[in-house]
Amino acid sequence: MGKTTGFLELDRRDRDYLDPSDRVQNYKEFVVPHEESALRDQASRCMDCGIPYCHNGCPVNNIIPDWNHLVYEGDWKNALEVLHSTNNFPEFTGRVCPAPCEASCTLNIIDQPVTIKSIECAIVDRGWEEGWIKPQVAEKQTGKAVAVIGSGAAGMACAQQLARAGHAVTLFEKSDRIGGLLRYGIPDFKMEKHLINRRCVQMEAEGVTFKTSAEVGVEVSFKALQENFDAVVLSGGAEEPRMLDIPGAELNGVRAAMEFLTQQNKRNAGDDEVRAAPRGTLSAKDKHVIVIGGGDTGSDCVGTSKRQGAKSITQLEIMPQPPEKEDKALTWPDWPLKMRTSSSHEEGANRDWSVLAKRVIEKDGEVAGLECVRVEWQDRQMVEVEGSEFTLEADLILLAMGFVGPRRRGLLERAGVELDARGNVAADTQNYATSEPGVFACGDMRRGQSLIVWAIREGRQCARAVDEALMGSSELPR
Repeated sequence: MGKTTGFLELDRRDRDYLDPSDRVQNYKEFVVPHEESALRDQASRCMDCGIPYCHNGCPVNNIIPDWNHLVYEGDWKNALEVLHSTNNFPEFTGRVCPAPCEASCTLNIIDQPVTIKSIECAIVDRGWEEGWIKPQVAEKQTGKAVAVIGSGAAGMACAQQLARAGHAVTLFEKSDRIGGLLRYGIPDFKMEKHLINRRCVQMEAEGVTFKTSAEVGVEVSFKALQENFDAVVLSGGAEEPRMLDIPGAELNGVRAAMEFLTQQNKRNAGDDEVRAAPRGTLSAKDKHVIVIGGGDTGSDCVGTSKRQGAKSITQLEIMPQPPEKEDKALTWPDWPLKMRTSSSHEEGANRDWSVLAKRVIEKDGEVAGLECVRVEWQDRQMVEVEGSEFTLEADLILLAMGFVGPRRRGLLERAGVELDARGNVAADTQNYATSEPGVFACGDMRRGQSLIVWAIREGRQCARAVDEALMGSSELPR
């Protein structure tokens, strides 16, 4: 490494945030980037650790020590080239990935991991500022056409790789803009959408054709795609939300988190209220909001509710409160279970654990509260605590309990592909081939609900598998 004693001389210092009272006034990103000198200092902390466990933690196999070294040396352009060799969209992962690479960092044994995510984001942002990121147009066309269905992270990565291999790629998206849940599921304050737009411009220049407002299996015939394309890739995500099966859950004030988040993102994009809310406008303004689900989606609902002007926000989780600090001897270098407080939580929310929702209270046809009970976990079985019932005031209940798999109606009904035991499209991680000839699957639609970084990996690997199937061999990286 460039400075073998860097980790001994410097402590970890990550990016700062704007003050909560300021950032909740709008939906803009609020991370304060480091100065170049601070970034080079942080990159110098990367150890010459022999076995870079960060590689184990990173699903896209980012070559992290190499670009840390290049940043320390001030060679930003080559750092960008190394970064792009494994990751098509590091500006996405550098903002919203939970950074399992940092959990696996050797320095995390003493709670001082390298600021990998911040450095990654700085490299690609510098690349855009300097004009180094340009379309990579294939030298020759193969004469093969591929349809990619679903324009989230997996679909975008797959489409871009296939276009760079010389195939004619058409990317189909049922929504009105490219990006899938990257665009409509992630709040703008975590990732502004101009980042997606400029990648779309790059991809169009590389030969990708975008078809928006084109839901395959509804507006577009799946059979026609099979007849007119040499290969079809299913990358539509795992969008079927886990719903709440309790009395009162049918009330209009009990809604899936993605409805809520999508509406606000559409408003931010300039859509009118009617276009943004076909089932009626959702707003947390002056309401008591309960978010059921303690993960990232629930956290996003907290931050969005705060910006909309909620009267109060309570986030409930059915699992016990995790420990403040993990047991390194048991977990490292794997992703640890520990207490995590997001930037949205810091902006203001009540959090409660080991809580089970029992009944939605109705008043004049509207949500008025939520009856709950505390639970204990005994031998992996949930047991209600006798006498622990309590009621929370609520006007809006948002369900952020994860996703149960891809939606069956429409696309998958028409495609006729086999599903696995979990309801995802059945395909392995070598060939990514489904039970239907010429049809492939990747991303959350294949593996189930997961991270953006996993979607990018699967999109890249699926592209190589498709290229091999069409051409007999492939020079695309896995």
